[in-house]
Amino acid sequence: MEPEASTTPRPTLAAVAARAGVSVSTASLVFSGAGPVAAATRERVLAAAAELEYGGPDPTARSLRRGRSGVIAVVTEDRLADAFRDPMNLAFLDGVAQAFGDERAGLLVIPLAAEPETDLSASPMDAAILLGCSLDLSASVEALRRRRIPIVAVEADALDGVFVVDLDNREASKLGAEHLRDLGHRRVATVTLALDAARTPGPLTPERERAATGHTTVQRLAGLRDVFPEASGRSTSGSSIADGYAAARELLDRPAADRPTAIVAQSDLLALGVLRAADELGLVVPRDLSVLGFDGVRLDEAAPHVLTTLVQPGVEKGEAAAAAVFAALAGGQPDPVLLQCTLRAGTTTGPAPSVVE
Repeated sequence: MEPEASTTPRPTLAAVAARAGVSVSTASLVFSGAGPVAAATRERVLAAAAELEYGGPDPTARSLRRGRSGVIAVVTEDRLADAFRDPMNLAFLDGVAQAFGDERAGLLVIPLAAEPETDLSASPMDAAILLGCSLDLSASVEALRRRRIPIVAVEADALDGVFVVDLDNREASKLGAEHLRDLGHRRVATVTLALDAARTPGPLTPERERAATGHTTVQRLAGLRDVFPEASGRSTSGSSIADGYAAARELLDRPAADRPTAIVAQSDLLALGVLRAADELGLVVPRDLSVLGFDGVRLDEAAPHVLTTLVQPGVEKGEAAAAAVFAALAGGQPDPVLLQCTLRAGTTTGPAPSVVE
């Protein structure tokens, strides 16, 4: 039998003040630490609070009085467990935390932004950072705009009233594609991130690409097509090793004359899945297949390989997003930010096979 819910009223600050024999304002100073209170008075107030089982002022009421919640939200399309499995997301959050510095603010991570049960209009926040929400950005922005709070979108299309921290995804992908072209590759395929909010994996087709809404996916694909306009490929449901493995099996499990000599993966986790599929199929990297990633995260699981990848500044991206939030909260107009990626050559790319049997 479940215990009955307590009907005892929550003790109030006024009750604590009355028991301690002080004014409500004095009791408030004890809990807020905002002013000097004699040690004996402080002890009397805390003793009264303990007797009444008073845990402190209601944070919601305090937030209403200040007009601020003291909370910055990071809104993501991913499930919470998936979001924290991605090393790039962790680097981003590290950057956000570093940018907080002495700011007295809390960080709230809100997953599954596109799900109906996620109510962005009710969650306590002073500003929102949209991370990985470009698959369905408009819905999140619409809900947040009504609250008239600063909105920072990471890697997203430009929208009125939204500050964007972007990455040179197209130029970076083009740089990686040129690296493969210079190595003599002509049959190149790609494993992409999700194309749209449905996250349906499958072969890339002109129709699916035209309907794609994922900003990062589309920009990275455009950079590849600047160099290899006829590149084939498959889309995935997201950035995971399992997704990369499944897509690579479809691309590689075929006769040598029909399979690509290089695969461009749109994340390092996807690239790791490609490496696993190649190994399972008996392909030697990079002799039989070159693999290019994107992110530049540390992946011990790639050993003995060192992944050739496009390195993005994940920590700096988080710092830039947080800086834009604090500038907006202070009444400023943050400028758009465009961060640059670099190519890091490893051991997973090499000359294209000279003879395909």
